[in-house]
Amino acid sequence: QVQLVESGGGLVQPGGSLRLSCAASGFTFSTYSMSWYRQAPGKERELVAFITSAGGSTSYAQSVKGRFTISRDNAKNTVYLQMNSLKPEDTASYICYRNGGYWGQGTQVTVSS
Repeated sequence: QVQLVESGGGLVQPGGSLRLSCAASGFTFSTYSMSWYRQAPGKERELVAFITSAGGSTSYAQSVKGRFTISRDNAKNTVYLQMNSLKPEDTASYICYRNGGYWGQGTQVTVSS
């Protein structure tokens, strides 16, 4: 069955960086586009970043453009989210998603001094 397992979250100071990973299994990873979403308490889930199956095209929410980078390693069945210049408003649970309604469990990112 499809499994998506995120890791790499934690507590970081404003201006800091984190790299999130999403390890996928149970499907042919290289044939699917992948996305990162985030959800903060009391807010709707929002799309943060998207990458096509071969990694040739990416897109970002306006709020993270220029600070976050999505990438993937199809040999390792893993998608990444490099987050730089983090702000308190980036605090949320970051969730990996694959088309067809498949979500990971999320990894918490807290940006605070």
